[in-house]
Amino acid sequence: MKKFRLLIALLLALIVSVSPVVLPAAPASASILAVALESAASWLVGKGLDMLNDYMKSNTPEEIETKAGRGDPDAQFALGCMYYFGDGKGKNFTYAAQWFRMAAENGHVYAQFNLGLMYDNGDGVSRDYAEAVKWYRKAAEQGHADAQFNLGVMYSNGDGVRQDKAEAVKWYRKAADQGDAKAQ
Repeated sequence: MKKFRLLIALLLALIVSVSPVVLPAAPASASILAVALESAASWLVGKGLDMLNDYMKSNTPEEIETKAGRGDPDAQFALGCMYYFGDGKGKNFTYAAQWFRMAAENGHVYAQFNLGLMYDNGDGVSRDYAEAVKWYRKAAEQGHADAQFNLGVMYSNGDGVRQDKAEAVKWYRKAADQGDAKAQ
């Protein structure tokens, strides 16, 4: 169910225009998981999708592939997205994860967050909550509000880390300080 809901959110994000879309706040009765999925969707309709669309408008798929092979983190991220969504490439989560990893290792905050999501959901990689935490943390430390929120969820649930409510609150507060409504 978790994977299905994320895929629906990803597909909806591709349909919307490049202007940011405001998602409704989760009801008080919503599970932490549901709120985390909305967090993933908000990344897609926020800065990550805007950056990707801008990059893809100014580069052909061939240019993106060449730049990615030369180590350009933005191109690696874009190529990962192309494989993830099957846009200009065959849909392949394994290749998407490989390109996201390259960009993430080069410090690309959106690739770090996306790689965290892939490990969290087991898309193209074996589900590994500890690895998800690692990549969420890298993005969170760069100020990525959704990564901060998801890291809070991981600590709250004890997924990939020892359960620690105080640490969860710390990350929720960091996300909330950036205006993340889910974390407030």
